[in-house]
Amino acid sequence: MKRLHILALTFLSIFIASAQGKYEGKFEQLGTMLPSPNVYRTASGAPGPDYWQQKADYNIKVSINDQTQVLTGEETITYYNNSPNPLIYLWVQLDQNIRTPESVASKTEKQRMGSQIPSKMLKASTEFSGYEGGYKITKVTDQNGNGLNHTINGTMMRIDLPTVLSTGDTFTFNIDWSYNIYDRMYVDGRGGYEFFPEDGNYAYTIAQWYPRVAVYSDFEGWQNKQFLGRGEFALTFGDFNVEITVPEDHIVAATGELQNAKDVLSKTHLKRFEKAKKSFDKPVIIVTQEEAIENEKEKATKSKTWVFKADNVRDFAFASSRKYIWDAQAVQVGDKTPLAMSFYPKEGNPLWEEESTKAVKNTLITYSKHTIDYPYPVAISVHAANQGMEYPMICFNYGRPSEDGTYSQRTKEGMVGVIVHEVGHNFFPMIINSDERQWTWMDEGLNSFMEHVTLKEHYSDFDLTWGTPEGVINYMKGSKEFIRPIMTQSDNILQFGYNAYGKPSAGLVMLRETIMGEELFDYAFKEYAKRWAFKHPTPADFFRTMEDASAVDLDWFWKGWFYSIDHVDISIDNVKWYKYTEDKKVLENQVDVQASAEPGGENKNNSFENGPSFFTITETPDQYYGEFKNRVDDSEVVAKAKDKNFYEVTFSNKGGLVMPLILEWHYTDGTTEKEVIPAEIWRRNENEVSKVFVKEKEVAKLVFDPEGELADVEPTNNTFPSADLESAFDKFKKENEN
Repeated sequence: MKRLHILALTFLSIFIASAQGKYEGKFEQLGTMLPSPNVYRTASGAPGPDYWQQKADYNIKVSINDQTQVLTGEETITYYNNSPNPLIYLWVQLDQNIRTPESVASKTEKQRMGSQIPSKMLKASTEFSGYEGGYKITKVTDQNGNGLNHTINGTMMRIDLPTVLSTGDTFTFNIDWSYNIYDRMYVDGRGGYEFFPEDGNYAYTIAQWYPRVAVYSDFEGWQNKQFLGRGEFALTFGDFNVEITVPEDHIVAATGELQNAKDVLSKTHLKRFEKAKKSFDKPVIIVTQEEAIENEKEKATKSKTWVFKADNVRDFAFASSRKYIWDAQAVQVGDKTPLAMSFYPKEGNPLWEEESTKAVKNTLITYSKHTIDYPYPVAISVHAANQGMEYPMICFNYGRPSEDGTYSQRTKEGMVGVIVHEVGHNFFPMIINSDERQWTWMDEGLNSFMEHVTLKEHYSDFDLTWGTPEGVINYMKGSKEFIRPIMTQSDNILQFGYNAYGKPSAGLVMLRETIMGEELFDYAFKEYAKRWAFKHPTPADFFRTMEDASAVDLDWFWKGWFYSIDHVDISIDNVKWYKYTEDKKVLENQVDVQASAEPGGENKNNSFENGPSFFTITETPDQYYGEFKNRVDDSEVVAKAKDKNFYEVTFSNKGGLVMPLILEWHYTDGTTEKEVIPAEIWRRNENEVSKVFVKEKEVAKLVFDPEGELADVEPTNNTFPSADLESAFDKFKKENEN
C-alpha cells in the first residue's frame, strides 16, 4: 500500500486515537470517594477550626507475681469530654479477652487437621495448653467508690455513666483487674513472657495489659469494633503515672521517664545512667553482661516498685527481667536530647550490644528529619524472641545470634530492620495517631516507607528490596483472588505483609523517587506529620495534605494504588521512525514496513533495521488559521525538521494501573537519555496512547521503566526492539561485519 505521510495529519490522528478506548474513570477526582470537608477536617487535609479530640489520664499500680505469672492492677482513669456531644456511656478496651474461648477471634479461627501435627501447634490450643486467658475484672467504681453499671461484650466493656457527661466535663472512675500472663512460645500475642530453662528465669514484655479507653472521634464515634488480633488499636492521648512492682532484682524498661532512679538503682548503676545522658558518641553500659549473669543466679523474694511518668502518650508498655543487660546513649534531635536505650539478656549478645542502640539512634535522626523532632525523653529497644511490636517510647524486637555468639548478615539485617521499624512506630501511629483498627497501612505502610529511607541512609550495604516497587512485583502479578485493596479493613486483608506494609511503602517510594520527586514529596510528607502530630488523621487527611502541600494532583494514584487491585503492565507496542524528505518519488513509492500494532497486541514490526518512513511538510491551508492574519514561516519549520528523527511510539496499558512513562533512549552512537512523561498522558485514553518524540540522534533501542521504578510485572514487553529481536539483529550485524 502506498501512503503519503504528512506531519500535521500524523499529530491529528494521535489526537483522535487518544479520545477512543474504554473509559474507566482512572482520572476522576477522588473527592466523591472521600468524606466531605467540615469544620473538623478541611479540604486541604489540615485539622479544621473546630477540630477536637478526647483525653484520658491514667494513674496505675501494677504488680507481677514471678512465681505464678499473674499480673494484678488497679487504675484510676480521668476522662475528658472535649467533643460537642453529650455522652451517656464510655467504651473501654479489654484486649486480653481475645484469649477467652468465647471471644469472636477464638470462635472464628480457621483450623485444619493433618496426619502429622507438631506438638507446639496443639499446645497452643486451649484444650492442650491449660492457659486461662482473659481479664478478671474485680471492681468498676466511680471516684467515690460507688459501683458503676457495666457490660462486657468480648473485648469491649461499656461503662454506663450515672449522669450525662456534657461537653467540657470530666469523669473519673476506677477499675481493678488481673490476668494470667501467657507464654509467648505457644500462645500468640504481643505481650507475655519468655521462659529460659537454663537459668529458670523469665523475661516479661507486658503490653495490652490494662483496660484502655477506646477512641471517640468526629469521623467514627466510638471505635468499639471487637479486637480480632490483626486490626490493632485506636487509642486516646493522655498522661500516665504508673507504679510497677516486681522482684527487687529485676530491671524494668517502660514508656516514660523513670521517676525514682535513686530508689531502684544501685549507686554504680545510677552513676552510669547519669553518664549515659551526656554520652553522644557511643552507648554507656549501665548493667553489664557480667552483672546480669550474676543477677540470674539468685531469685529475690522481696519486691521493688519502679515509678514512671509519661505525658501526652496514647499507650503504656513495659518489660521486666533479672536477666537484662542495659545500655543507653544520648541523641541530639533539634533542641532535645532523648536517650536511646536497649535492654537484652545475654542470649542477645554480642549482636545487641553492637547494633541495637545504634539502630535506635539512627531511627530517631532520620525520622525526625522527615517528620517532626522526636518529642519524647526516651526511645527503648527490648530484646524479645520472635517478636516485633511497638508502643510509645518502647518496643520489643527479635534477633538472636547462635549460641556461640556468631551471626549471619541476614540475622543482623533482620534485627536492625525490625528495631528501625518498631522504633519508627513512635512516629506512626504513636504520635501521628491513626486508627489501626481500620487502616493498617496508615501506620505500617507509612512506617515501612520510613524504615526503607532510614536503612538507605544508614545501612546502604543491606538488602533494601523490601518496601520498594521491585519488592512487590511478585505480589502484584499474583492471582487477584488472593489480593485485596490497600484500603481494606485490617481483619479482612489477605496477604497481610504485602497489603499493609510492602505495597503502601512501595507506592510512597514511587511517589518520592519517580512521580513527585524528593523535594515536593519530602515537604508534603513533613507537612502531614506536623499537621497531625498528636492528633487522629484519616486517609483523606493524608491524601489531601500530600496534594495540598505539593500542587501535584495524585487522585489517579490514590485510586489506582490504594483503592484497586490493578497492577502495572505497560507495553511498548510499536515504534515507527520517520524522517523528512522533499523527494516526491520517495514518498509515492515507499512501502510502510512499520505497520502499526493491533490495539492491545504485541510488537508487529521487527526493529529499526528497515530504516525510516518519510514524510513531507506542506504549506498550511488557510482554514487552519481561522481569523488570524499572521502566517507560519514554512521554511523555518522545514529547516528545523529536516535533520531530525521522529519516533511515533504506541503504549498500551495491560495491567490497569496508569503510571508515568519512564523512557530510556539508546542511540546508535552509544549514548543514552532518560525521559519521563507524566501519568496524565493517559487521561484521555486509559488503555492506549501514542506520542511523537523528536530526536537529534538515531535510536537503537527504547526501554520503558529501565530501573524497575514502577513495579511493572511484565518487563518482556518494555523494550523495543524486543530483547529476542534485538539479540538476533545484533548477531546478524556482527556476522555481516565479519
